[in-house]
Amino acid sequence: MIHSWSDPGRSVTPPGADRLESSEDQLVTEYGEYCRRQARRLVSLLPREAIRPLYRAACEDSALTTEPNDPLGLLSAYCARLLPLPPFDVWLEDVRNHPEAYLAELMDTADAPTALAPATIETRSLSRKEGAWVARLRGFRDADVWRGFIAFEDEGSRTVHRTALIFREGDPRDLRRRFLGFESATLEAFLRSSLP
Repeated sequence: MIHSWSDPGRSVTPPGADRLESSEDQLVTEYGEYCRRQARRLVSLLPREAIRPLYRAACEDSALTTEPNDPLGLLSAYCARLLPLPPFDVWLEDVRNHPEAYLAELMDTADAPTALAPATIETRSLSRKEGAWVARLRGFRDADVWRGFIAFEDEGSRTVHRTALIFREGDPRDLRRRFLGFESATLEAFLRSSLP
């Protein structure tokens, strides 16, 4: 940990170094979102005449337990099983080594994160005398721009406090660069502003 110059009781992990300190549940959720995007991308590439037979095959697959009133969900789940997607551990290692590639993939998909379902773009740790926090940059596409906010999770109580929409960039990679560019004092100021 690198200690803050203003208070030796606080520290911030160097930017980008602690992506893996996200909770296991959060990482599993991100992996699931990645798999769904890849499956929907496959569906979007298929000619129309290939979709109906693929959907019939998905309906006949008894291993899928998707709601019957969600045809796209059923088709996507089936396609995710057909695709040679990396297992969770391989995906996680690749995200660690090539985060920019995954952000570029978000730019190119029609299934981009929305305000109701933002994506976690980057994670940083923040330690204070009162305890440890995880700062997650959450972002989504809004028309032709990307907007973002920081969600701070108290590692002890698991309560989450978030900022207002403080980022507006043309690309999720720019959101990430700005977030990683914050010094520890700036990140802590955002945390204080989000607390009740």
